[in-house]
Amino acid sequence: MSKPRVIVTGGSGRAGKWILKHFVEHNYEVINLDVKAPDEKICRTIITDLTDLGQVHNALSMFSTGNRQEVAGIVHFAAIPEAYMVPNEVCFRNNTMSTYNILEAAANLGIKKVVSASSESSYGICFASEFFEPAYLPIDENHPQLPEDSYGLSKVVNEVTAEAFHRRTGMQVVSFRLGNILWPESYAPIKANFDDTDARLRILWSYIDARDVASACRLAIEKDGLGAVVMNLAADDSSSNRPTQELVDKYLPGVKDIRTPLDGRISLLSSARAKELLGWEYQYKIMEQ
Repeated sequence: MSKPRVIVTGGSGRAGKWILKHFVEHNYEVINLDVKAPDEKICRTIITDLTDLGQVHNALSMFSTGNRQEVAGIVHFAAIPEAYMVPNEVCFRNNTMSTYNILEAAANLGIKKVVSASSESSYGICFASEFFEPAYLPIDENHPQLPEDSYGLSKVVNEVTAEAFHRRTGMQVVSFRLGNILWPESYAPIKANFDDTDARLRILWSYIDARDVASACRLAIEKDGLGAVVMNLAADDSSSNRPTQELVDKYLPGVKDIRTPLDGRISLLSSARAKELLGWEYQYKIMEQ
């Protein structure tokens, strides 16, 4: 019996490699599309400019046409990963066009499931020129999205694009609004800097391990009937050693709408929807790494 096939974009990145590894470990045939080869060879990589629809279509058609086995889905994580790394219009064009092209090519080739990387930055707090407090806590998927930067805006556009493709084709598109993605080497510097509670205020001390992101991606590919849906993805605890209520009292005193008791080090980014729809749970905790 042949292995199910999944195509991952951005697998050559620091977080993406954990997605490749996870799918390989769960007996998938994995193909990585990226503009560069990974440092570690985990699976086959095809060098592809995802902003060029022709290249995307040709790369995907190598594995999804003729008598070849069906593609179970695409995990689209290739992107410029944060605001102000490149000029604003470059970030916006790259992130929106690559997502559009993946969805367009998938639709043309009959690929029925896509998982896409959105971001907590879409809520607007991370890169706002002036910090503003959330409307309520913890933040869930219904919270207003108020980005002013091209990165956060690109993620909002990508979510709307996903909805359009679902309406047109019935394609299932899961957009994960990701907290700050960490990997094994990330933890020590954060823990050494715990006393600087200001440092991670803009992300509300959220985090998510790349390995937990990978498991959520697989569950989203394996789940049917989700339509076009957005889900926050964050660890249940914060990336601070301080009690969450203490952080809120100090940094977010104007937030009066508290919808969940802020016990212990509870996260301010709620992943309840991902748990409900996917049966996902995070495994990698900052205090244990």
